[in-house]
Amino acid sequence: MTPLLRLFGKPWIWSWLAAFIVWFLTIMVTLGASTLGLSQAALTFAAFSVIVGIGQMFVITLGPGNIDLSVPATMTLAGTVALKLMNVENGMILPGLLVSIVIGFVVGLGNYALIKALRIPPIIATLSMSFIVQSAAIWTNRGLRIKPPSVLAEFTTSHTLGVPNVAIVALLISLLAWFLLEKTIYGRWISAIGQSMPAARMAGIPVDGTRFVTYLFCAVLASVAGYLLACFSGGAALNMGSEYLLMSIAVVVIGGTAVAGGDSNVPGIWGASLFMFLVVSMLNTYGLGAGIRLIMTGLIIISVIMLAGGRRAGMR
Repeated sequence: MTPLLRLFGKPWIWSWLAAFIVWFLTIMVTLGASTLGLSQAALTFAAFSVIVGIGQMFVITLGPGNIDLSVPATMTLAGTVALKLMNVENGMILPGLLVSIVIGFVVGLGNYALIKALRIPPIIATLSMSFIVQSAAIWTNRGLRIKPPSVLAEFTTSHTLGVPNVAIVALLISLLAWFLLEKTIYGRWISAIGQSMPAARMAGIPVDGTRFVTYLFCAVLASVAGYLLACFSGGAALNMGSEYLLMSIAVVVIGGTAVAGGDSNVPGIWGASLFMFLVVSMLNTYGLGAGIRLIMTGLIIISVIMLAGGRRAGMR
């Protein structure tokens, strides 16, 4: 097999190829005038999808039925509580981050407690937890929109060497995720569990402990994303995480992670996140109405998934 065929056999290449094509078609309309701005905007908004997508990817890799629907509510609660705690004070940035992480731990613990102790399917357990968490966010928010500390607001909206700071944070989290998946026994455990949970138990893999840690990890990443998003947008809103429910799942699927579990890849999350943002930008640039944009977005996503799936099947 030639290097080119081997490259196209990678599950993540199709999301990157789709993102590049959409990016190219968009800048063609503006004759290259918005190339830098579009690229920076894509990296900025894709960063939040990457962070929550990585957490969702770990959960989905555990196998059929594993999914976390509490991601949006966790983002909202973490962002709201952190901003109230920091109260615009730069000296409270680190405590605010720690509180967000603690919230993620609590939500992850609650999710797996419902799944394991009460034997509730993950989709039902995490959906139930999302209602509880969202109610807590509503009670905490009470219609207020507290601004983030100035240092943190500037950090999340600024660039380093032309690269958005939030994208750099997402890249560091991506490297950590890649290391966990590829270089640690934990990564081999979740892949084995996703391929066959009974076989993993027979092999002596701590299935329950591994699943517990994975749901914790997903919730913590959602809380970190909420913390950053609240600071980036100038305050926490009760609906700020709503679009990331389907987004966190879509980037996993489009990025080439096996929905059946047992196989995941981090580069695909980046390609899919950039693609999702750029598709909307391209359709906006072409001046299409909201209804047409939604239909076209869905058709484009389906086409990419079918193309990638067909190519992978043909190369087996």
